[in-house]
Amino acid sequence: MTAGRRADRSESFGEALLGEILDSAHELPPHLIGPLIADVVDRLGGRRPQVLLQDYGQLLLVPLPGEGLTGGEPQVIDDSEAGRCFLDAVPVEVPREDGVRVHLPLLDGGDQVGVMAVTLDSVDDHDRRLLLRISGLVADLLVTKHGYSDLFFGVRRGEAMSVAAEIQWSLLPPLAMIMPRVAVAGILEPAYDVGGDSFDYALNDDVLHVAMIDAMGHGLDAATMATVAIGAYRHARRAGIGLPEIYDFMDRAVAEQFGPEHFVTAQMMQLDTTTGRVQWINAGHPSPILVRDHRVAQRLVAPTTLPVGLGGSVPRISELGLVRGDRVLCFTDGVVEEHKSGGEEFGEDQLIDCVNQLERTGRGIRAVTRSLSHTLKQARGGRTSDDATLLMVEWRG
Repeated sequence: MTAGRRADRSESFGEALLGEILDSAHELPPHLIGPLIADVVDRLGGRRPQVLLQDYGQLLLVPLPGEGLTGGEPQVIDDSEAGRCFLDAVPVEVPREDGVRVHLPLLDGGDQVGVMAVTLDSVDDHDRRLLLRISGLVADLLVTKHGYSDLFFGVRRGEAMSVAAEIQWSLLPPLAMIMPRVAVAGILEPAYDVGGDSFDYALNDDVLHVAMIDAMGHGLDAATMATVAIGAYRHARRAGIGLPEIYDFMDRAVAEQFGPEHFVTAQMMQLDTTTGRVQWINAGHPSPILVRDHRVAQRLVAPTTLPVGLGGSVPRISELGLVRGDRVLCFTDGVVEEHKSGGEEFGEDQLIDCVNQLERTGRGIRAVTRSLSHTLKQARGGRTSDDATLLMVEWRG
């Protein structure tokens, strides 16, 4: 740059719109998110802005209330343009008489917060680029403000939630994480009455840490036990110890708190996201399933030890080298042990059939996990007398 000349730092139109969100975000009360979005959309020349949040049952997209936002009835995820945007995490444009209705995924680290929709007279590439950036900021804003208010809980709650489920949902990490090398997606059923099932994960440097647990019993007692088990897992994981030592720490925590008659089945994994090498230990939990080339390749049957809390022997570490695109499906026993109306147990063979059918669609891990849970529930006659939890991990290479 020539001496004495300054670079042009004037604010462009697009930068001004994005800056309005950023400048307001720090001290913006959660209930004023709607008016802020409405103002930004209006300056863009858009109208009828709408923010749709996923309900806890992952069946509906529910409009967020707020001055300037468009309301309306909840939209069925499996039967709407907004739902298509939500499931595939891509923008969906729908021509209308009054312009083009644009649906944009609200993504935060791969987790799908919901959908933002706006109508424009017409849409060009400049609009698309700016709308995607605006929706990204809106997603971050919703996630940031989520912990400060009950507003979003109320919107997403389609029915009364048990105290046990309230505890479990507050314990969970985001239901999905999509990163360049690895993806994770999970779902809990029954969403409003889950008790003892839970899962956790963390991506620390190049290693993905995963745990799935199932505390004995139902209701508040099971939720309390699950809370201790997950808390102990996180504490041990953050201390940087190995899988057998993590098991031992969890085992002692549950035994000391609840006594010898209580236990938690558990499965802990560590995936090196640079090499695809996965290690895991099993404490009385159903064996996971390996999906390769969009079909179930094998059950990952391996040595197991006693459930957490029962003082089992030192667990043996199992290992497997994943191939790019491999998916590992973990599940709790409620998925396969539910009895259909005729009295027959649902079973793992039917689980595998359902996985194979859904994998043929070629959809992303988040959409497959959600569809699998709903398909399994429907195949069981809509019954879920026990918690039924799924967690899928994909090594993307």
